[in-house]
Amino acid sequence: MTINLDPPEGLRTTALPADLEADAFETAVLTGDGVLKTPYRPRILGVGTAASSTVYSQQEVLDAFAITDPRISSVFRNSAIERRHLTLPEPDADGVRHPEPQGDLLDKHKAMAVEMGAEALRACLKRAGAELSDLRHLCCVSSTGFLTPGLSALMIRELGIDRHCSRSDIVGMGCNAGLNALNVVAGWSAAHPGELAVVLCTEACSAAYAMDSSMRTAVVNSLFGDGAGAIALMSGPGDEASAPCEGPTVLKFASCIIPDAIDAMRYDWDRDLDRFSFYLDPQIPYVVGAHAEIVVDRLLTDTGLRGSDIRHWLVHSGGKKVIDAVTVNLGLTRYDLRHTVGVLRDHGNVSSGSFLFSYERLLDERVTRPGDYGVLMTMGPGSTLETALVQW
Repeated sequence: MTINLDPPEGLRTTALPADLEADAFETAVLTGDGVLKTPYRPRILGVGTAASSTVYSQQEVLDAFAITDPRISSVFRNSAIERRHLTLPEPDADGVRHPEPQGDLLDKHKAMAVEMGAEALRACLKRAGAELSDLRHLCCVSSTGFLTPGLSALMIRELGIDRHCSRSDIVGMGCNAGLNALNVVAGWSAAHPGELAVVLCTEACSAAYAMDSSMRTAVVNSLFGDGAGAIALMSGPGDEASAPCEGPTVLKFASCIIPDAIDAMRYDWDRDLDRFSFYLDPQIPYVVGAHAEIVVDRLLTDTGLRGSDIRHWLVHSGGKKVIDAVTVNLGLTRYDLRHTVGVLRDHGNVSSGSFLFSYERLLDERVTRPGDYGVLMTMGPGSTLETALVQW
């Protein structure tokens, strides 16, 4: 059998940056004659975000949960969060909000994830200059509830997407899962040139809240908010014509898991409340920060790039201490992480979609230039850091 190294009819190759290793971006594409190695790399065509309808200040959340303990109140007030989108249980006739049973929380997650996800997906496609009928692969990400059939099937039914659209679901990977999904879908995109793929992260964090007065619960309840983000990809022919030239090409990914911190972020079953409860170790920001340089060094290995060559940093808004730890360990400035800080201030931590909120703000600034490099970074349970290198 002969392996044809020429592109199939109708496809064209794209030149690689001269300062980067071509082998790092070759993708195996199955053809009728065998395996064809092509340098197709996915390009980001659009992004869209959405949030639930009700906004609470941190003081309003304290009031809603009737929290008066000064130690716990200080966690909320020192979070660098001003407001978040949340859907809390309605108060009863006496003004008391009662914990929701796990079944009700699962119903809440399903309804909110679909509603926010649909809004974010439509906004993403509009920015990409595409229609729902153009969609060929949909990958849905969520960690705030469990669904079978998966969220992707529900979205296809809700929006009337072509029933032949391929799909995937990433469940339970937490705040780093958006980049996990982007990595997987980038591979799908490279293997299907000219076809549109979307990663949709939709997190109904209000469906993962516990209502008690413990410090453990306060750490979680002071941080998370509802939100959804979607990002569209395409490789090969048609990517330049499908959207305004504002999106970068995805070049490379790198991961780092910290096995010693595997229990630092996790779901537990709360037997007293008869529901799931999320645990977040107070030391995790420092652990993550200490490994940020390790994973970025790995990301930039064999590229000829240094940290100082990265013009745009889009980091998960995991919390004030997480942002501070990453800033210090990577030698960044407050300006470098202005989008991350702004998303935390206005939305809190919206889990897997947080970095997409930051990316949208960067695009809205219109400061990117052809040739600029950017690094996307997320972190979450595992404990894990995920990174991606992109170029405009």
